[in-house]
Amino acid sequence: MTTFNTAANRAWMALLVATAITWWLGESGAAGKTGTMAVLIMLGLALAKGWLVIYDFMELRHAPMLWKTLLLGWLVFVLSMIVLAYWMGLH
Repeated sequence: MTTFNTAANRAWMALLVATAITWWLGESGAAGKTGTMAVLIMLGLALAKGWLVIYDFMELRHAPMLWKTLLLGWLVFVLSMIVLAYWMGLH
C-alpha cells in the first residue's frame, strides 16, 4: 500500500483524524460537559492542524526559518487570542 508514502498523504490522514475528533467533541455534547478541557483539546488540534498545513501543504518544511517563524507565530498568536477571549468570557 503506497497511500502513506509522502508527507502530504500522512498529513492529510492526520488532518482527517483531527477533524473527526473535533467534530465528535462538538456533536457528542462532550464540549458542554467537560467545558474548558474540550475547548483546549479543540484548540490544540487546531494548532496541530495549522502546523501540518503550514509545513506540508504550503511546503514550508524546508523554507527559510523566517517564513516558518512568521506563519507559526501568526498561528500561535491567533489561537492565544482565542484562548484569552474564552478565558475572559468565563470571568
